[in-house]
Amino acid sequence: MADLEHRIAVARGEEPADIVLKNGSIFDLMTGELIVGDVAIVGDRIVGVFERYEGKREIDVTGQVIVPGFIDTHLHIESSLVTPFEFDRCVLPRGVTTAICDPHEIANVIGLPGIRYFQAASEHTLMSIRVQLSSCVPSTHMETAGAELLAGDLAEVMGHPSGIGLAEFMNYPGVIYRDPEAMKKIRLFEDGHIDGHCPQLSGTDLNAYIAAGIRTEHEATTAEEAREKLRKGMRVLIREGSVSKDMHALQPLLTHLTAPYMCLCTDDRNPLDIGEYGHLDYVIRTLISLGSPALAVYRAATLSAAEAFGLKDRGMIAPGKRADIVVLDSLENCNAQKVFAGGVEVTDEAFAARGHVAPVGRGSVKAPKVRPEQFRATGNRQEVDVIGIIEGKIITEHLRETVPIVDGDKAPDPARDLSRITVIERHGKNGNIASGFVKGFGLQAGAIASTVCHDHHNIACVGVDYADMALAANRLSEIEGGFVVVRDGKVLAELALPVAGLMSLEPFEVVRDHLVDLRAAAASLGVTLEEPFLQLAFLALPVIPALKITDRGMVDVTKFEIIA
Repeated sequence: MADLEHRIAVARGEEPADIVLKNGSIFDLMTGELIVGDVAIVGDRIVGVFERYEGKREIDVTGQVIVPGFIDTHLHIESSLVTPFEFDRCVLPRGVTTAICDPHEIANVIGLPGIRYFQAASEHTLMSIRVQLSSCVPSTHMETAGAELLAGDLAEVMGHPSGIGLAEFMNYPGVIYRDPEAMKKIRLFEDGHIDGHCPQLSGTDLNAYIAAGIRTEHEATTAEEAREKLRKGMRVLIREGSVSKDMHALQPLLTHLTAPYMCLCTDDRNPLDIGEYGHLDYVIRTLISLGSPALAVYRAATLSAAEAFGLKDRGMIAPGKRADIVVLDSLENCNAQKVFAGGVEVTDEAFAARGHVAPVGRGSVKAPKVRPEQFRATGNRQEVDVIGIIEGKIITEHLRETVPIVDGDKAPDPARDLSRITVIERHGKNGNIASGFVKGFGLQAGAIASTVCHDHHNIACVGVDYADMALAANRLSEIEGGFVVVRDGKVLAELALPVAGLMSLEPFEVVRDHLVDLRAAAASLGVTLEEPFLQLAFLALPVIPALKITDRGMVDVTKFEIIA
């Protein structure tokens, strides 16, 4: 930060600023006015606004709109399928200057080294990456993860400058019923921020969860659910990701009255969706197009987000604030023309000048080779529990179907859209394999498989042909994790994700192109979902209702128990 006296002198107009944005329309988040004036920057701080300033470098932004940098209040960078450095390069030019991330995906694979990797990366990225500490590794006792983090482990990585508090507390039954380990973690962070995760929780159970000091919530999927959480003092984050799409349902709630208590998040978007639609910029312009006031939307994307997470140094175009600035073509279009992160203009040269951190988590896929017959579904009960996909949601239906037993197997039935879903333990711990049924993929042939499998990140495979399923699963071990599409004994498309089986070492543009090929290959199997790979990943997350599957079996999430 520049010398205090110098910043004050520049603010008074006595000395030139480092950079001055000249003649732009500054969006006043207090009144909603667009006011033409200058923005003076010294070092990483804004020192003057609205008045006329001189600078060592002056940039004319006449006719353009100046807004604060956008804050994504909840995401997992790993789920963007690229490293923190490529994520930085992918979304920062779109105006996302702060990302509040929870690295629990990599933590579930390799534990504390994964969190330390993100903390170290945050010291070099242009954007401000704030690293929450993962609260639930594993998310439940009903899965096999690669690591376990207890309160004592989290204490080892507290105090890093990127930290805010405890990340999403997914084990809400552990809070409500006062599990001793859950209580230890909450006590460790009770003077700081604790992020929430409590889908469909209401009534006295919701009161109990909030009473633990949990302040924010991104799992509301209906306006009614979000309204109750707002009334009870939670900050509600409107989520619009590649799979979880709650923006349209919650948009009517975002008004001038509620904007101080609502924020925006992605949780998560992949490079293909970012390239086709955008990141938070897409959410902002869509909310405005749906009728939310521009002032309410930009407050949720900036100032309200900063205040919700205690980031007092950002969120406004105002003196003393961090110089996270986006220059837009218009409020409605939200197309970034220039972006500044901590006073640094975002350019290819600025990205090239960053430091770097070596990736971690190589060789993490340790699953034994599987055979086609291991995908059979045995048992003497013809009525089966079926995971019902709801496209655009990570919640699922708990369906029941009758499947005849033929030669000791309850086989997939493409005519009824009943596919086999299998989870294979891949951390080298117990070799568990669990199979069930899923409805909603539309698969007519072949198989798709992935090591992006929330939150334990075992191998998840869905298919209608056992030999293809075995080939897909075994191929993932060969490429250190990723996505694979197989048909008739041939790999049609794949994306290697060798960093913990979650992230590519390639530029985000290369990942985007592979995702195009993967979607096309999945569609050739009959898949009707727009984003089948991340949809598959969430079918193994046993903290989201109603029916899921892990390596230990089918999980009734409403009862929080394994049922098969």
